[in-house]
Amino acid sequence: MIIRLTADDYFKLYINGKFVGQGPTAGYHFCYYYNEFDITELLKIGENEILVHNYYQGVINRVWNSGDYRMGMIADVIADEKVILSTDESWLYAPLKSITGECNIGYETGYSECVDSRVAIKEFIPCLTKDTDYTFADAPSVNLSVYEKKATEIKNLNGGGIFLDFGQEITGTLNLTAEGKSGERVLIRYGEELNDDGTVRYQTRCYCNYEDTLILNGKESKFKGYDYKAFRYAEVLPESPEISIKDITASVRHYPFDDTACTIKSSNEVLDAVFNICKNGVKFGSQDIFVDCPSREKGQYAGDLTVTSASHIYLTGDIRLMQKAITNQAQSQAVSDGILAVTPGSYMQEIADYSLQFPILLLRHYMHTGDTEFLREMLPVSEKMLAHFKQFDRGDGMLERVDTWNLVDWPDNLRDNYDFALTTPIGAGCHNVINAFYVGAVSQTEQIKDILGIPYENKSRALKEKFNSIFFDENQGKYVDSEGSSHASLHANVIPLYYGLEPKSSTDNIADFIAKKGVVCGVYMSYFYLKALAKAGRYDAVWNTLVSKSTTSWYNMVKEGGTTCFEAWGVDQKFNTSLCHPWASAPVSVIVEDVLGLTPTAPGWEDYTFNPHIPEDVSITATIPLVNGKTAKVTARGTKVLDAIE
Repeated sequence: MIIRLTADDYFKLYINGKFVGQGPTAGYHFCYYYNEFDITELLKIGENEILVHNYYQGVINRVWNSGDYRMGMIADVIADEKVILSTDESWLYAPLKSITGECNIGYETGYSECVDSRVAIKEFIPCLTKDTDYTFADAPSVNLSVYEKKATEIKNLNGGGIFLDFGQEITGTLNLTAEGKSGERVLIRYGEELNDDGTVRYQTRCYCNYEDTLILNGKESKFKGYDYKAFRYAEVLPESPEISIKDITASVRHYPFDDTACTIKSSNEVLDAVFNICKNGVKFGSQDIFVDCPSREKGQYAGDLTVTSASHIYLTGDIRLMQKAITNQAQSQAVSDGILAVTPGSYMQEIADYSLQFPILLLRHYMHTGDTEFLREMLPVSEKMLAHFKQFDRGDGMLERVDTWNLVDWPDNLRDNYDFALTTPIGAGCHNVINAFYVGAVSQTEQIKDILGIPYENKSRALKEKFNSIFFDENQGKYVDSEGSSHASLHANVIPLYYGLEPKSSTDNIADFIAKKGVVCGVYMSYFYLKALAKAGRYDAVWNTLVSKSTTSWYNMVKEGGTTCFEAWGVDQKFNTSLCHPWASAPVSVIVEDVLGLTPTAPGWEDYTFNPHIPEDVSITATIPLVNGKTAKVTARGTKVLDAIE
């Protein structure tokens, strides 16, 4: 016995009073996602209750395809592959007037919740059914892991309040029971960090006002938060010391994640600490989608996806969430040929740098899976994206005045004084990073055609020559930021080196330059920084960056109390820093691919090699789940593999 269901925007499912699951992942109405749950053991002889708590947000944001007046719920119950029950007019509904709230969390991506337990459901009335323009996905989504977690530290506060520390940043909400006089209130506050006086910083630095309210009914009142938050600490603050509070737990949620699947243990404590905060950041930043952050945006950003998906694959051996994310980007061409920055979702934002990274994802998916059919299906998406950017060709192959956000890096104070005004809209002139991404995307799309055996006219060769003629300064032996500029920023050299656009005689000089500069960039750009250095064979610089203790290092996040990787190198290095931001998880894939040197030599991991690049006095033992279902286990010291098991 299974149930298939979906809702717009979201549902939580209960069978005979027991929580079953939730969903769906956000999706465009022309490919709307649904979930499937086995309910065999939850049913009983006689009458059974299916209860679905629906949520329609209605605000245009990065999370939902909302604000479009599409709303509702649909379900089938299936016994032995035969539909025995479907939603129709015999189903009943009731509006939950006991739950109110103000949309003041993040960028209108969540509501504070006020639960008035005095307000009961008056009556259920028959549902209305109607035709709809939804088209459902071919297969169900992967169900989230949802489980209860108790605090690792609980303290009683003055006035009957309770302080909770869950030991690390988590994603979820609180459940509790309270008893007191009717009309009395209990405030529930969540935070990623504490104020100087030890109270929970519930008005977070990333614009989330994390305060919920429970209004008591004179008997036992229960609070079960609906929407999820990113937090480590919580306070439960009763209006009166006579109010009794008990049964406090956190309901944690994230994409299925086996903590034991990928483990890395080294003789370097800094490396281990860095790996662990990045691992946790990816764990809690992988929800129904790869979220930008689970607090402020909660949306799936294309540039973040470049970094997070690389980490997630090695941490889980699961390619499904990445494949869905690629598909979401392809679907966004229904809105813009150039591919949206946030997919899916009703927030229409475009970031040129992010769109041009689409071929990176396709080649990554292919190398992990060997799936040529998916690659063939996605190739036209890449070609259409490039055709969109071709309209900004100024006549010599270089792009100018690309009319979407030219990011380069974020925040803007970590662009290493990039010598081009990144205004919106962008002004006149030709600058390096957008063109480096463009030339790289053209080259990688041609690489995809090589894999598929599709003939084409080679365009990347001429584009590379033109790019170098404009941006490569032979006197300096490195790249400058923009046409006519003499300033050579880190970013202007990292992206060409990442794609291999540089004159080969200058590879060492450019690698020396960026290694000496260090990470004078944001955590997002650090992925390209590390991969570019590794490509140039500068493994010493890669290692030194990973284990650095400077203020621009992953270990700085550890020193500042982080249990998940941050949005910036430190809490004060960006004005609205999120303390769980998996776009900072570059060390995970870099440790596996470049430090350990675990590399597929055939698509789909049909064959692979270990070629470690570890300092001679350091040993690493690692377990890495592969997409093909196998697990690589290795112990290495320096450049020697001491033990390797498939």
